[in-house]
Amino acid sequence: MSEKIRLLIVEDEITLAEDIALRLTEAGYLIAGIAANVDEALVILQNKRVDVAILDIFLHGELDGIDLAEIINERFNIPFLFLSSYANKPLVERAKKVKPYAYMLKPFNDRQVQVAIEMALINFSNSAPAEDISTSCAFSEDDNQVLQLKDSLFLKKRDSYFERVDLKDIMWLEACSNYTCIYTNSDKFMYSIVLKKIEQKLPENQFMRVHRSYVVNIENITGFIGNTLCINDKQIPVSKVHRDEVFKKFTVI
Repeated sequence: MSEKIRLLIVEDEITLAEDIALRLTEAGYLIAGIAANVDEALVILQNKRVDVAILDIFLHGELDGIDLAEIINERFNIPFLFLSSYANKPLVERAKKVKPYAYMLKPFNDRQVQVAIEMALINFSNSAPAEDISTSCAFSEDDNQVLQLKDSLFLKKRDSYFERVDLKDIMWLEACSNYTCIYTNSDKFMYSIVLKKIEQKLPENQFMRVHRSYVVNIENITGFIGNTLCINDKQIPVSKVHRDEVFKKFTVI
């Protein structure tokens, strides 16, 4: 089952926070919560699923957005990006130390904040914090990204919009020339990249190449007939080169 990405917005200007939330909701994201300070943000992080945190650096209270970023790194292990009206050198240097995955300067438009969210996801997936947080985010839309975070893939359903898909819900992947189709238990995603590149993102203990055109989720195999695997009504051939490795996974009585 695919789900929309859930965002936490930490911004003490409530009107601005609500405006950001509205624009991101219209762009296809879900808002897990809005917090005006670190304490409120921690309550949301502890009690709700958050995929990406959007943090204003300057917050009312003893702790600011950089302090919150440190806590997120230590306890929650999710990507975050900074929003700020300022980019002076001491601030930038302090912010760099917590390794944000993207950085946005106010004011920004809808497209810029969506790109920043994508960059945060991409950089987090690649374990690569933003190199220069004093500059605006950019990425190649031709990069048709498949992002693996924790126990999920973040898959593009349409331009500038990722959906979160639990690995357990992916049934199989099928190569079609230079395209790859990813089939879940309720949806289908098509990518203009070869199967091998997506296969590299998948955990080896859960996904297996069974044919030059197929990678399957071992946990979702429902049976086999001869050299054919069954995943519900779908029959997937097992090639000779993969046969021994595949069928040793099954115990036959």
